[in-house]
Amino acid sequence: MASPTPYDALLLVSFGGPEKPADVVPFLRNVTAGKNIPDARLEEVGEHYYGFGGRSPINDQNRAFVEALRADLAADGVDVPVYWGNRNWDPYLADTLAQMRDDGVQRAAALVTSAYSSYSGCRQYRENLAAAVAEVPGAPRIDKLRHYYNHPGFLEPMVDATLAALAELPEAARRAGHLAFVTHSIPVSMDDSSGPDGNAYTAQHRLVMEQVVARVRQETGHRYPAELVFCSRSGPPHVPWLEPDVNDHLRDLHAREVPGAVVVPIGFVSDHMEVIYDLDTEARATAEEIGLPFARAATAGVDPRFVAMARDLLLERAAVEADQPTDQPVERAAVGSPASWDVCPVGCCPNPRGARPALSGQD
Repeated sequence: MASPTPYDALLLVSFGGPEKPADVVPFLRNVTAGKNIPDARLEEVGEHYYGFGGRSPINDQNRAFVEALRADLAADGVDVPVYWGNRNWDPYLADTLAQMRDDGVQRAAALVTSAYSSYSGCRQYRENLAAAVAEVPGAPRIDKLRHYYNHPGFLEPMVDATLAALAELPEAARRAGHLAFVTHSIPVSMDDSSGPDGNAYTAQHRLVMEQVVARVRQETGHRYPAELVFCSRSGPPHVPWLEPDVNDHLRDLHAREVPGAVVVPIGFVSDHMEVIYDLDTEARATAEEIGLPFARAATAGVDPRFVAMARDLLLERAAVEADQPTDQPVERAAVGSPASWDVCPVGCCPNPRGARPALSGQD
């Protein structure tokens, strides 16, 4: 049986979100700390949350994932506790690390709920982990697990979700529809500097898109046209962000007389606010307004394959850290490209506002 040693815990690291209306503005203050954004503007942004009762879905999704992961680990005989800490809301990372220390945890592997390389999707989490460790005397050592965008445990649920969404389209649109693979937009400059060589954010998403399209073709015998599109743009209008926006893309498809569209949220591991608002609410409203048949593929969520992926990544990294003999190479599940690095290279996904301490990297 594979051993999790040297790890004695697994830490889920996520973004966090408000749980009631009174939390919304304080949460957004945390998210935008250092940007001097007035509360009046935060109230406007918060309307997305107020429309859902002031409660983000992300914390409930993380609770469900933690419970599913605990059950998966127990069923496989992997005896490690699972903890959960957020960047921007309770349970905060520092509080979770203090609990881990008090429980006697010495070294933990951290799974981040972001599958891709970018400053906001990787290094910023590493910076938050470093800050939390610095805040907690005697905090355990934390090793961030690798990017998993091309792990079969993430890709396979996305393939099945895409097939299921295609089946939701009207029969006349099912064969000739288009696939819109959606992720969070980021500044173009952030994509340019993502990964060790630049443009890793878009390259990794395009690899996932191509893999899903190829697998859907195997299942259906038809290669669906596909494009990578973006949602949730923010920031000053003069700063270039990745485009096209999903709503603009849907209008373009309609103008080209495409008979239907499936949006596939490959940028999100569960139904975050960006999914239930930007896609289920805004993009669906756009599709209805222009008369374009529309379906949204599910996220990985608590799909057993995605949950098992976390166990696989833990045991994979444990085997690496255990320094196995060279004649027993560690198996690293990956599709379409080699598995990502365990330790982020020097200069990978730099902070656009200047260097800050970060864990799990060579700098």
